[in-house]
Amino acid sequence: MEKIIFFTGAGISAESGLPTFRDSDGLWMGYDINEVATPDAWRKNRNLVQEFYNMRRRDALKAQPNQAHQLIARLEDKFRVTVITQNIDDLHERAGSTRVVHLHGEIFKMKSDRDGSTLYDIREDIPSGARAKDGGYLRPHVVWFGEAVPEMERALHLVQDADIFVVVGSSLQVYPAAGLAHSLSFGVRRFLIDRNPPPSAVDYGFEVIAKKATEGMADLVNLLEG
Repeated sequence: MEKIIFFTGAGISAESGLPTFRDSDGLWMGYDINEVATPDAWRKNRNLVQEFYNMRRRDALKAQPNQAHQLIARLEDKFRVTVITQNIDDLHERAGSTRVVHLHGEIFKMKSDRDGSTLYDIREDIPSGARAKDGGYLRPHVVWFGEAVPEMERALHLVQDADIFVVVGSSLQVYPAAGLAHSLSFGVRRFLIDRNPPPSAVDYGFEVIAKKATEGMADLVNLLEG
């Protein structure tokens, strides 16, 4: 059974109504990323950061998987599919994908800011000032700018074993995740689905489908199953 690695970004969740990070102006849902998505921001104003991610959790709860998520899950019938995602929502899992690696963490989990090795499930808001058993403050289990990406090594191993590599809804401009494309073995067939694909995609050997995620995934499935 051929192994397909899907690398997904904000573009796939955008079609489920979840806002994307706009790199051009440094704003994220109207917030300066330096005020809500860095360790310094947490130390400076925990209440603001907590409320920002509580809001994102509420939005993720209301969102529903779209056709792109569902088609990726459906391909498990004919391929060994693994999803590596930059997204912190659980839309892939709710669509039926059984092997999902979250590079940037998961909004429905929390951990202590003192020792992040123990994770706790959370579907509600994290109360301001809530503490973990070790005395640290409970924070969302997300990777902030400037923090290490714990799942990166696992993702690299998976990518190196792929037969087909598909990027959906990501410009492959954010490192270290973007470096995964450089780890592909020679001869791996690669596709990129994005409404505004980067010009460098063709240089790196990608077959480009310049459409939004739902439309592009429909085209890809027809190609792979046809």
